[in-house]
Amino acid sequence: MSEIENHKTRNLAALMISVVVPNYNGHGTLKQCLEAIRSSRYPSYECIVVDDGSTDNSLETAGVFADQIIQVKGGPLGPAHARNLGAQAARGEIVFFIDADVVVYPDTLDKVAASFTRSSPLAAVFGSYDDQPGDGHFLSQYKNLFHHFVHQQADENSKSFWSGCGAIRREIFLALGGFDTIKFPRPSIEDIDLGRRLAQKGYRIIINKSLQVKHLKRWTLLNLIKTDVFDRGIPWTQLALAEGRLPNDLNLESSQRWSALLVCALLAIMAVGVIVRWQAFPTASFWLTGTVFFLLSMFILLNRRFYTFFSQKRGVMFAVAVIPFHMLYFLYSVTAFVIGSLIYYWKVGFPFLGERAGGKS
Repeated sequence: MSEIENHKTRNLAALMISVVVPNYNGHGTLKQCLEAIRSSRYPSYECIVVDDGSTDNSLETAGVFADQIIQVKGGPLGPAHARNLGAQAARGEIVFFIDADVVVYPDTLDKVAASFTRSSPLAAVFGSYDDQPGDGHFLSQYKNLFHHFVHQQADENSKSFWSGCGAIRREIFLALGGFDTIKFPRPSIEDIDLGRRLAQKGYRIIINKSLQVKHLKRWTLLNLIKTDVFDRGIPWTQLALAEGRLPNDLNLESSQRWSALLVCALLAIMAVGVIVRWQAFPTASFWLTGTVFFLLSMFILLNRRFYTFFSQKRGVMFAVAVIPFHMLYFLYSVTAFVIGSLIYYWKVGFPFLGERAGGKS
């Protein structure tokens, strides 16, 4: 090994990483998560499990693998609170947050360390789910591959953060006050909020696209919509409106906004089509059907890279099956935006009314 390689190895080994795993009744996946961390080949790390008031036997599992277990008093108080406790107790210069349903690879911590040693001004780095989700159910495959695609296609330089697989310099994290537990007492956009605050302070955040982890969660249509609408979409809308701008990163690119408009237009035309058929106007029905096919073609064309990705990963039929769920995603995203906007302006006042809700000036 050359002197340069020796020097690089020493630098990597000198960077202590504290892996913080928040857990609430995660026994079903926690063992796989912690076993994987223990299989890391990186030499300088510790594993901290913060148990948020679990009622299953998670603590027994954590006791086998974790270097330190922190039990939240009065929990559950939410993952933001749990991660903050873990970061406060950490001994490492870098705090690496991993969800309890995530499995790292033997070289994951090496990639985290390398990200910081390659770029000393770097404040935070996050990765993505890989393209081999742990659950074989269609919706689980779709949801996790969707996440993988978005992060892999995004600009490396980000103004966001992801706590499912994200690392940050401990000193900076604590200086910013960690995750906001007042605004986000339950799983929400506390990580996006942290990323925004980091960016506002001028800190650099990157997406390391080689930093990929396996997600074990089984998604259902109900918890998918609940997560995307109530845990992410509505609070994200309020955050964006408070900042006075809509970001153009991750899954918020302008093409996605056009896609949402096309889906809304499709629904409107189809609704008109139902009325026209009921009134028995055959000529109008013909033109409306043509319009539907035109808008659908435009939607597919606009998202062709997305569907090509699914076709390459899971085959043509899987990609075709994704289309209605993708359209549903845009529909409930628009719904979340409308609800989030109404909530925000109800709190601060509707501009066209000139006064705050509740009659306050």
